[in-house]
Amino acid sequence: MVAKTSADPSAADSAVGKKKVLLVDDHPVLREGLGRLINDQNDLMVCGEADSPPQALELAASLVPDLVALDLTLAGGDGLELCKQLHDLYPRLPILIVSMHDESLYAERALRAGASGYVMKQEPQEQVMAAIRQTLAGDTWLSDKMAAKLLRSLRGAKDSAERSPLDRLTDRELEVFRLIGQGLGVKSIADTLFLSPKTVDAHKEHIKQKLNLKTNNELLQYAIEMRSRS
Repeated sequence: MVAKTSADPSAADSAVGKKKVLLVDDHPVLREGLGRLINDQNDLMVCGEADSPPQALELAASLVPDLVALDLTLAGGDGLELCKQLHDLYPRLPILIVSMHDESLYAERALRAGASGYVMKQEPQEQVMAAIRQTLAGDTWLSDKMAAKLLRSLRGAKDSAERSPLDRLTDRELEVFRLIGQGLGVKSIADTLFLSPKTVDAHKEHIKQKLNLKTNNELLQYAIEMRSRS
């Protein structure tokens, strides 16, 4: 587990006036790469790093960041749920989702959870930095494609062909579905999401009903298929 702060006294002078970014991601290599990119900027600095929701909440309280860069996949937790918690605790704190997961499936959910923007890790570095600066400025960041999709939705033009079957799932059901696609069993999913196995089983039944799947094997195959597309 990682809970890291940037408390080097020798860096204090150079940090004056810089906006503080808290990184929350469970991949050390990706966290290191994004952290280096941020610290290379004249106006930004990484103030801390976390790989789990409890660590993120602790550092958000102690470090008072100007922005949280948050992945959806975390060690022992759910990024969407953490986003909701952070937004409830700090309504004015910008939260930028930086994730590998398909924006067409998660971006709208992230905005509903309180995020200020959504950028995929596969985007060029310039796009990621633009997303950070735009959300820091109090604006919303979405790709042009995703912004157009949401605008069509608001206008009532979102037809059935454009909707993913997974749009029928709740945020928690979608997280259970994602973990099924990773090959996790009921107990592992329960431990990851801090739920009871009985609750996970109930979510699986609801997912099968909403996706018109009859067996657990059909659910597993579909979850793996959808994961390969993202």
